Amino acid sequence: MPNVQRQGKPVRYIPLQIFAPPGSLNWYFLNMNAGTDMPEAHLLVVDDDREIRVLLKRFLGRQGFRVSTAADGDEMQRMMADWKIDLVILDLMLPGRDGLTICRELRKTSLVPVVMLTVMGEEHDRIKGFSGGADDYIAKPFNPHELLARIKAVLRRTHMVPPTSKAAGGRRVLLFDNWRLDVGLRRLTSSDGTLVDLSTAEFDLLLAFVEHPQRVLSRDQLLDLARGKVEMPFDRKIDMQVSRLRHKIEENPKQPTLIRTVRGGGYMFTATVRQDEKPAA
Repeated sequence: MPNVQRQGKPVRYIPLQIFAPPGSLNWYFLNMNAGTDMPEAHLLVVDDDREIRVLLKRFLGRQGFRVSTAADGDEMQRMMADWKIDLVILDLMLPGRDGLTICRELRKTSLVPVVMLTVMGEEHDRIKGFSGGADDYIAKPFNPHELLARIKAVLRRTHMVPPTSKAAGGRRVLLFDNWRLDVGLRRLTSSDGTLVDLSTAEFDLLLAFVEHPQRVLSRDQLLDLARGKVEMPFDRKIDMQVSRLRHKIEENPKQPTLIRTVRGGGYMFTATVRQDEKPAA
């Protein structure tokens, strides 16, 4: 496979025939060292074609994204229940429920961005996709670099401004036990107004718990939900962060009631969480 030089960097041509039919342009220019200017995001590729899933996972992974895959709507639902997904790349023609139905169902409970990916590229098909809740639409065969550009554009438009912050002038404040967590200001205060000093990792870990209350979360899930900011390679490092967090929010850290350890499972945040509908200015 030939190498070329571009701006002093070695670049390889990678054949991705799945993105274009035989006889057309099916060699795409991929910079193997290319990164992304977006913060790391977790993408979910939903397509019943295994080859497309594998190729997109490889390509988008090289651009700095974390990529998971699903073959149908049921597998997609399981993935989204277990992981924090930042954007879904959804094929329209799926076995069982089609992508349009899945997208409409998703919109009832989530504002996660969706990029439709399908062979049905007529104008009325695109209109249906947008009407069903898709944020963008790209037809097969496609150039993976165009898909990458669209993903980045959608993330800039949607994910970088948290969709849950629309109400109350952009403020999202979550209440639990005797605590008040201001997500936008990244502040935790007690019922008497005392501000608690949290590190970036501690805040992100607490937010992961608060957004997934009364569910058992494994250490891997916590690492993912905290968006990788608990930058520690071993399970016990998560345990250390949990211990530090307990010392700041538990009445008795040695007998915790808010963050319970589940033997063989991980942790569970036991408190009831509600949103403050009228957060103070």
